[in-house]
Amino acid sequence: MRDLIISLLCLAVTLLVYYCNKRLYRRWNRLVLMPLVMTPLVLVGLLLVTHISWQNYIGESHWLLWLLGPATLAFAVPVYENMAIIRRHWMSLTAGVLTATVVAICSSVWLARLFALPEAIQRSLAVRSITTPFALAAAQQMGGQPDLVALFVVITGVFGMAVGDVLFLRLAIKQGLAKGAGFGAASHGAGTAHAYQLGQQEGVVSSLVMMLSGVVTVVLAPVISHIMWAVAG
Repeated sequence: MRDLIISLLCLAVTLLVYYCNKRLYRRWNRLVLMPLVMTPLVLVGLLLVTHISWQNYIGESHWLLWLLGPATLAFAVPVYENMAIIRRHWMSLTAGVLTATVVAICSSVWLARLFALPEAIQRSLAVRSITTPFALAAAQQMGGQPDLVALFVVITGVFGMAVGDVLFLRLAIKQGLAKGAGFGAASHGAGTAHAYQLGQQEGVVSSLVMMLSGVVTVVLAPVISHIMWAVAG
């Protein structure tokens, strides 16, 4: 009974912290105040101070993780409403998705090997560039650890969103299609949310690339895992 009460309190605190953080971010639009950044930090701090275990925290909050799936699929609505953009650029989008998927996985694993990181971290880093629901599904097939995968996905999303605009400016990339594809392929959900702030076209393309990259990674995960670790062996 005590564990149930603690879990329910943790759920209430999680929702309250997120709500307050979101209001704070709307008032002061700063990277460090993003709910994706500050809310987890506050919650981790509270768990450490109160000595509440992860098992007690997640007991009644696990359904929040389940909502990641429907939230990701919700991005399909504006994609459906803007099918004309997709039909017009389907070839470049297809090539971009395949290239981004291969480059993201290979670069992550090879850099991890360059720094002699443990194999569990290598396998978890391999799927860091796709949104969480897809990343967790792909990680199961590639032998990654779910907790590490979720952490790497969040870090990748926030970092990509933070430096994306500066990078596009440096590279003189001005087309909305290119910006949207970059955010969707490199920084998934966080990048897509930022892409919608830039414009409708950027957001739609980012949504599409994010979902396609996730699907392609999940489908090809067993093959990629076999090839890359066979080469390493």
